[in-house]
Amino acid sequence: MERDWCPIVGALQFVCLLHGDRYIVAEGMANRKILIVDDDKKTVDLIRLYLEKDGYRTLVAYDGRRALELTRQKRPDLIVLDLMLPEVNGLDVCRILRTESKVPIIMLTAKSTEDDKLLGLDLGADDYVTKPFSPRELLARVRAVLRRIGEERSEGQEQVRAGDLVVDFVRHEVTVRGEPVYLTPKEFKLLETLIREPGRAFTRLELLDRVFGFDYEGLERTIDVHVMNLRKKIEPNPGKPVYIQTVYGVGYKFAEAQDAP
Repeated sequence: MERDWCPIVGALQFVCLLHGDRYIVAEGMANRKILIVDDDKKTVDLIRLYLEKDGYRTLVAYDGRRALELTRQKRPDLIVLDLMLPEVNGLDVCRILRTESKVPIIMLTAKSTEDDKLLGLDLGADDYVTKPFSPRELLARVRAVLRRIGEERSEGQEQVRAGDLVVDFVRHEVTVRGEPVYLTPKEFKLLETLIREPGRAFTRLELLDRVFGFDYEGLERTIDVHVMNLRKKIEPNPGKPVYIQTVYGVGYKFAEAQDAP
């Protein structure tokens, strides 16, 4: 596995993983929601273009009050937050959100003094980017923050429960309605990959690499077979799956909490 520049995204270049003759956009199909908050439409449009090219869904707010509303209603996975905003300024938005949520925040501002940066970080921002900025650098910081937060949330997480399904990562055990379910090592790895990030849409290629390793040269449809077998073992009705959901045109995801039975 090596890094290369991906030729499949046109004029906009993004770091990709080169897997044989296949390119995988890094973090590309994450399907995560990112809220962009800035009162300058051109800045918003530029950030939005880069994020959506990288596979993220975007929400937009042009003032602090709307940013608070959208965060509470839509629960984004990360916020790119400008410091200078109408209605409620970025520092106050950050201060308010930190009393309500642990959502990752990247501060974006024209101010570059050390005091400004320290104030933003002290209020709970996860990173800080100064205008003018490189969209590719911002994109890299978004990926890094999401990756770090994901790793922190996974640390020490020994067990996950979703409805009647319980997955114990330490004991390598799965139960459904209290009854043990036997999974092959590959099936367990597939389930672990999906259930650790509920709501995230994984491509078949991503799952193939996660479950079988980057050196595996089999067909992507191998994942379909493993998903089918896994559904037979854990779903109340495999014909109408509620845990492992198909994302048409993409791959699969594990149901978010509100969708699980």
